[in-house]
Amino acid sequence: MLGSTEHVQAVLDDVKTAPIPEAEKALFAFVDKLNDAPGDVCREDVERLKAAGWSDEAVYDAVSVCALFNFYNRWIDGTGVQGLSPAMYERSAKRMATGGYLPAPPPGSPPKPGGEPER
Repeated sequence: MLGSTEHVQAVLDDVKTAPIPEAEKALFAFVDKLNDAPGDVCREDVERLKAAGWSDEAVYDAVSVCALFNFYNRWIDGTGVQGLSPAMYERSAKRMATGGYLPAPPPGSPPKPGGEPER
């Protein structure tokens, strides 16, 4: 989906009809269930993901991301933390689109071992 606003919008509109692989639809369904009814998640749900090709590590990552977003949303709501300005979101989006989540190293930083520059 990276770089395709149409795919992202299709997923947001209706993941079941979005033009994404069935494995991704299964993962989104699992995360929706985990988010909406965590007590109902069972071994069979995880087995469906594994049958769709997802590894144990991928399932663990999906659970972790879902849990962290729920935690952060509640923490922010409970503490009254305010969001960024639209301009800051725009700058952050541009940075992440070109360099990912990691900030750039300070100017003059030594290269990473192996000769690859650090992001």
